[in-house]
Amino acid sequence: MFSFATFGNDLHSGKRSFAFIGHRRFWYGIALAMTVASILSLAFIRLNPGIEFRGGSEFQLSKVADTDTIKASDAVASVVPGTEARVTVIGSSGVRVQTETLSDAETTKVRQALGKAYQVDDSNITSSFVGASWGSDVTKKAVQGLLIFIVLVGIIIAIYFRTWKMSVAALVALLHDLIITAGLYSLTGFEVTPASVIGFLTILGYSLYDTVVVFDKVRENTDRITLSTKRTYEEAANLAVNQTLVRSINTSVVALLPVASILFIGAFVLGAGTLKDISLALFIGIAAGTYSSIFVATPLLVDLRRREPEIVAHTRKVLKRRAELAAGSAAEPEFGSPEGDDGEPATVGAGVGPDTAAPSRRGPAVRRETSGQRAQPKRGRRK
Repeated sequence: MFSFATFGNDLHSGKRSFAFIGHRRFWYGIALAMTVASILSLAFIRLNPGIEFRGGSEFQLSKVADTDTIKASDAVASVVPGTEARVTVIGSSGVRVQTETLSDAETTKVRQALGKAYQVDDSNITSSFVGASWGSDVTKKAVQGLLIFIVLVGIIIAIYFRTWKMSVAALVALLHDLIITAGLYSLTGFEVTPASVIGFLTILGYSLYDTVVVFDKVRENTDRITLSTKRTYEEAANLAVNQTLVRSINTSVVALLPVASILFIGAFVLGAGTLKDISLALFIGIAAGTYSSIFVATPLLVDLRRREPEIVAHTRKVLKRRAELAAGSAAEPEFGSPEGDDGEPATVGAGVGPDTAAPSRRGPAVRRETSGQRAQPKRGRRK
């Protein structure tokens, strides 16, 4: 019977292992395909900015008996011909109508037309206005916040791990998550609102958290690795990914379940825009972040470090030792190997059998008598 706990223990001990680093070109291909598809989607389909970014007028109706969206479009067209109205059903008795920027007189007439079309009181209709300049300012601040976040994170990771290569690998995985999330937003047609931006920033933190956990294990496994001949740097990094695999899966599943519930309830039950926008960003980002931390960040780190002179020399040393052991050309000393599996000096007397006396530091070994009698010295002839 399959046991997830036993499976995790086998991965941590190295008894069972998946070649994540060895098949990195395959994972790179998948990540590249998803990234290119997302970029093409952003270029041709494009994002659907919310009213907070593009500006315009918004009307919300509550306690509506019939939520037919055609009525709202006809009502707007009757007041302002040629104006495109974005109509969204909110929950079971709400309708939201967004249009381009209207004058005060046009806003009043559209509000009256909507009330007449849906047969609701004026008190159940609210109207608001968002200027284009405010939306442009929100966009500018969001981009600035994202750039500052990326720069600070890159510096902090480089300082913490004492190498810029881990910082580069983490940021590449981070950009991978951002592009895929934005691409799926354009494919689904969901509006990009300030709530979506909050979701983007949240997934950045989650993706980095998962990547840092894996990198911390990589650093632990590769600490002073050049002094050992047990594993190469690539193998030690692959072991780190296997050791953190169960943790990454558990963390992702626990995070995705409530987010999926919020997404389902917000999108299909309540129709709440804020819940839907932020939960979609979180759901896509968490899934993409888990993939990138395992299949993109760590393999990329190995590629960045595998050409370092000390790593190249260590890899040759490990492979040479394995070839010698496999060929049986490595001579075995009488009292054990002078070097253990990890490159450390073996214990003195290792490999000595129960009937064999280990050499004493004070002198040669004393010959034992098996007959139980005291050994008699040999007598020589007197000259």
